[in-house]
Amino acid sequence: MKTEEFYSTYLQYPQICTDSRKVNPGCLYFSLKGDNFNGNLFAADALAKGCSYAIVDDPSVVKDERYVLVYDVLGFLQDLASFHRSLLKIPVIGLTGTNGKTTTKELIHSVLKQKYRTVATIGNLNNHIGVPLTLLSTNQDTEILIVEMGANHPGEITFLCNIAKPTHGLITNIGKAHLEGFGSFEGVIATKNELYDFIKDGDGKLFANHDDSLLEKLVADYPCFKYGTSEDADVIGTALTRERFLDITWRKTGDDDFVQVTSQLSGGYNLYNILAALALGTWFGLTYEQINNGIESYVPGNMRSQWMQTGSNTLFLDAYNANPSSMGLAVEHFFGLNLPRQIVILGDMFELGVHSANEHLEIIRKADLLDFEEIIFVGPRFFDMSAGFRHSFFKDIDGLKEYLSAAKLNGCNILIKGSRGMQLEQLVDFL
Repeated sequence: MKTEEFYSTYLQYPQICTDSRKVNPGCLYFSLKGDNFNGNLFAADALAKGCSYAIVDDPSVVKDERYVLVYDVLGFLQDLASFHRSLLKIPVIGLTGTNGKTTTKELIHSVLKQKYRTVATIGNLNNHIGVPLTLLSTNQDTEILIVEMGANHPGEITFLCNIAKPTHGLITNIGKAHLEGFGSFEGVIATKNELYDFIKDGDGKLFANHDDSLLEKLVADYPCFKYGTSEDADVIGTALTRERFLDITWRKTGDDDFVQVTSQLSGGYNLYNILAALALGTWFGLTYEQINNGIESYVPGNMRSQWMQTGSNTLFLDAYNANPSSMGLAVEHFFGLNLPRQIVILGDMFELGVHSANEHLEIIRKADLLDFEEIIFVGPRFFDMSAGFRHSFFKDIDGLKEYLSAAKLNGCNILIKGSRGMQLEQLVDFL
């Protein structure tokens, strides 16, 4: 079946599901495949649970007219999303970066929804499946769409841009991440810049951190709306310290007076995430009050710079993901808080390829210079670099659980940071 022929069915049943265990009545079930699963095998189950149609690419599972046979389910999903996008006459903000893109996306969403009916990527569904699902979650009432884009190989941002066709673009920053897939830091730069290149080709609007020399180079030949701490930015802001959290004093260019906004975010590195949201709010015509309301109403969760109080300790849980730049910043920020009884628990960083050993060693050295009460490293990559250091190293999380269970830490302030694959949130119950 062709995408255009199916589009009327999508409009009739606009809820998309890719997991047969989470089917809602009336949805469309897309039978995606992966290395360890084949969604075609669960199409009958999805239909039995109430989905209206099951989109499949295996003729052998088709039993009646409720099965829609296509050439490739993933390709069909992407084509459907692209066709739907072509009919949307709204601003589409494309956002990528090494660190902070999900937090920045959430902040921008929180700001823009103060004035517009805004749809944004849910969680971090920012890949070749998540971007189409985000596009297909919009409807005729949507006024602005925010699409987060992730990548771990060259060309992926261009691929996602060709589906989402962003009209506005923002790169939060470019750092060392997914080096295994990109091959080098230069590969990271080139891939992230694919977003800016797409926006330039479409005569769209770019946004950039004016304080970031690398981003400045990437936008040097194109009109850009800039945010930063210097007076020649379009949105100017400065961080203020408030115990664990971050306040900002800021103004739009041309205005004389600064206003202050209170956030629930921790860490000086979040200054630029907030400034990005202030810039987008300014560009889209929101008032100071509307923009500040958006910033102040955003509360981080999902293990991203999330403060938690257990029965025994205070945790700074930043364990959704990690790379060398974000981990270094998190350790430095946590140390700078000067809290009593500070302990850091750092887990392996994934997808660093041939750079892995050196990057893990550099993190150990950086943490070693800081006067924490205790530094704990967990994971085989850190464990392999433990020689000569006095800190605690555990090859796997089970060993660390046993240690924490016996240690019974109490009255401590604890940073937990590591890549998603380490699943460090499992440690919360032991702290």
